[in-house]
Amino acid sequence: MTDQTRPRPKPPQPGGRSGLRRPSPAGPGAVPPSPVVPDPARTDAAGAGRLTRRMQGWWSAATAHLGRLSDRTEPYRAAARPVLDAAGGVLAAVTGFGWTTLGLAALAWLSAALWGWREAALLAAALLVAFGIACLFTIGRMHLSVELDADPLRVTVGESSAARVRVTNLARTPALPIGLEFPVGDALGRFTLPGLGGGATHEEVVIIPTQRRGVIELGPVVTQRGDPFGLVRREVTWTERLELFVHPRRVPLEPLGAGLLRDLEGHTTTDTSMSDLAFHTLREYAPGDDRRYIHWRSSAKVSAASGQGSFLVKQFLDTRRSHVAVVVDADGAAYASDAEFELAVSVGASVAVRALADEMDLTIVVGEHAAAKPHPALALDTFSRAGFGPGGLAGSTGRLVQLAPDASVAILVSGSRAGFADFARARAHLAPEVHTFAVTVDRGSTMALRQASGMAMLTVSTLSDLPRVLQGVQVQ
Repeated sequence: MTDQTRPRPKPPQPGGRSGLRRPSPAGPGAVPPSPVVPDPARTDAAGAGRLTRRMQGWWSAATAHLGRLSDRTEPYRAAARPVLDAAGGVLAAVTGFGWTTLGLAALAWLSAALWGWREAALLAAALLVAFGIACLFTIGRMHLSVELDADPLRVTVGESSAARVRVTNLARTPALPIGLEFPVGDALGRFTLPGLGGGATHEEVVIIPTQRRGVIELGPVVTQRGDPFGLVRREVTWTERLELFVHPRRVPLEPLGAGLLRDLEGHTTTDTSMSDLAFHTLREYAPGDDRRYIHWRSSAKVSAASGQGSFLVKQFLDTRRSHVAVVVDADGAAYASDAEFELAVSVGASVAVRALADEMDLTIVVGEHAAAKPHPALALDTFSRAGFGPGGLAGSTGRLVQLAPDASVAILVSGSRAGFADFARARAHLAPEVHTFAVTVDRGSTMALRQASGMAMLTVSTLSDLPRVLQGVQVQ
């Protein structure tokens, strides 16, 4: 076959594929590859990522725009702030009756506009005029000096205190009569302050009787200016709050005695020791005694008189400084009544005052309130704040260990519904050498004293039983 008769390949069609086929790299007879199918999970994750980035971009742009807008409007907002504050003060002075009046005025005005009622228009105008006149009564400031104090600030249940309010007009112009009030616990003291000339002073005294232990909040003193109709009332607070402490009743006790910790200022006890400051006597040397405490001169005299070599050592009496811890159970389930809890607080307060009088270290735990080494006023203030709370006797004793790990005497006080198991759980928090006294207050029982599991168990029915029952024990 010549070149002229040999068939020629067809030229490629425009816009189409060439007539020549590319041989498969795997050779003839190979299986064609399967088409690639995208993973739906990856596609969804990629789409979520793009959406998140787009939202972040929008948020950043919006934040930047708001920031630029805030910077541009800051001068206008600063100029309008006094007006807005004044408007807010006026709106805050409107009473509920005043808002009702404005609502009726708006409703009457709307009725007049819709149906042409002249009477409604006149009513709306009258209400708005009355409201405007009422606002005139609150215009202006009063230059006053207001003082609130109480004498005394600490009393015992049954005593009274006097709260004094002293108001002075600091302006040269006379001050109009205004209303003045201040809270006294749950009550509210109110009186009308008469007109005061320039520099004039007026005093009001309120006698506060106390029938129950606690803390009475006094104040703040607030003056009221308003219209006769009660549409607008403006109140100004002049003083801070005061706290009047009503301490629990207490009973005098004999000195509690010595404690456990040795101290140079401690009390001498009957417990002997081989090393202390209070010399007691001499005794014969025993194996294990410290040779530093051998009294050589007395040993020589005894050896010469008896003809035998013997040694005498010094023996001392312990001097100890007590750290008394008073724990009052604040669990309401442990008491039969509120009066029983008050008796428990009085028992704890009486022991605490006696410990401070004996110059002992003191730690108090009463429910959520505690005080470590307080002065007498603060110690009684802690008992004044006492109230029912969670934790129980064991929880309060555990807190005591954290506050006073060196306590030598623990007084645990609880109610008639607390059993021996409750005291035992509380005693487990204390060190074995801590002297523990468990006091049960039971208004329907009799005075009792017994020993149980290393604790002195005391029972009192009245506060007067406490001095007598403590005479049978020695707090060491």
